[in-house]
Amino acid sequence: MKKNMIRLGSLLTAIVFCSSSWACTGDSTRHEGGDAATAVTPDANNAGLKLPAGFGALKIIDNIGRPRHIVVNSKGEVYIKEFRLKDGKGIYLLRDTNGDGKIDTKIGFGNYNGTGIVIKNGYLYASSDEEVFRYKLDANENVIDTAHPEKIITGLKKGRQHETKSIVLDDAGNIYVNIGAYSNSCQEVDRGKGSKGIMPCPILDSAGGIWRFKADKLNQTYGDGTRYATGIRNVVGLDWNTQANQLFVMQHGRDGLFQMFPEYYNEKQSAELPAECLYALKEGDNAGWPYIYYDQQQKKKILAPEYGGDGKKSVDDKYIDPVYAFPGHLAPNGLLFYTGNMFPEKYKNGAFIAFHGSWNRAPEPQKGFFVAFVPFKNGKPSGEWEIFADNFAGKEDTASPGQAEHRPCGLAQGPDGSLYVTDDTKGAVYRIIYKK
Repeated sequence: MKKNMIRLGSLLTAIVFCSSSWACTGDSTRHEGGDAATAVTPDANNAGLKLPAGFGALKIIDNIGRPRHIVVNSKGEVYIKEFRLKDGKGIYLLRDTNGDGKIDTKIGFGNYNGTGIVIKNGYLYASSDEEVFRYKLDANENVIDTAHPEKIITGLKKGRQHETKSIVLDDAGNIYVNIGAYSNSCQEVDRGKGSKGIMPCPILDSAGGIWRFKADKLNQTYGDGTRYATGIRNVVGLDWNTQANQLFVMQHGRDGLFQMFPEYYNEKQSAELPAECLYALKEGDNAGWPYIYYDQQQKKKILAPEYGGDGKKSVDDKYIDPVYAFPGHLAPNGLLFYTGNMFPEKYKNGAFIAFHGSWNRAPEPQKGFFVAFVPFKNGKPSGEWEIFADNFAGKEDTASPGQAEHRPCGLAQGPDGSLYVTDDTKGAVYRIIYKK
């Protein structure tokens, strides 16, 4: 009788603990971390993706709303941030409890939409379009209290475009937040034909750059933060490079060169310019938006037509250069420096970029809809970029983004070295593995 009472007491304690922290699954077959990776098998035809030789892919879940950024904890469990609420929830924890690589359990929480999500130093950080929250994690990196996150940043500027707040943390207790410019090129009439640029651009006081805040201080606003870098139109993909100990960001380039200034640009130039730029940032940097853009064909900074440019006038070195420049209008939404050990050595410390795909290259075909790779050495690009994972769109020629079956957005690295990719169109999450 005494033994039965002890067992009952232990069971009740476990039930109370599990209900508040998710630390238990009630399933003794739960696989954790890299242990499950050896049992994972790619889908037939690699879930429709085209990959380099030796790689395989599986779709771990489908129809999970519109997942944007993604993070994988040390146990191999996946957190995604929803662009729009799904069933009233903005964050989902996704679990594979039997080790087959497919998600069989999902738990939603958080009543706000958004893009950013990161795990760092025992907390899960997540952003809405105006605020940043954090949740305390237990030893298994599960959220302890889903209903009461700490609000660490509030009151961020939100416009009708570029409103998402992407986030990343360094190793010194700081969090960096993109605050996108709520304008295309800071014109008197936004996207108006021939409209001149406002000088100086008033948007830059609270947007169009990266702001730095403390990762552990509650209810911070602009006055508590630092405008770390400015002149950056909009960033969705960003990551901290541990080799260089530096922040890297992918900027979305401006639109409408031909539509607004046909006297200087033709339709093909407007489709291909300006570059989508990878910047390595340090405090005080200015990338020049809206006054300039980077032309990857001429390989120089060009004065914007709103401010007296004609497509040829270059500018001095007042503004920083990108460390890498990609073709225009590919929409880089995810950036990840790969530090895992699963992939071949060429990928170590290199950059993966998820290009969401263009919407405004007409009459040229729309492009993007793939994950690219850039090799790095000692914290700097060391070779040409290449397409790593392709065919998310499901077709080679895409006349409009609505024709794309899937559009890659967020990137994450699993504890075993797998690469995870979200699709915010059909709600798929892919896992890419190397088949040794």
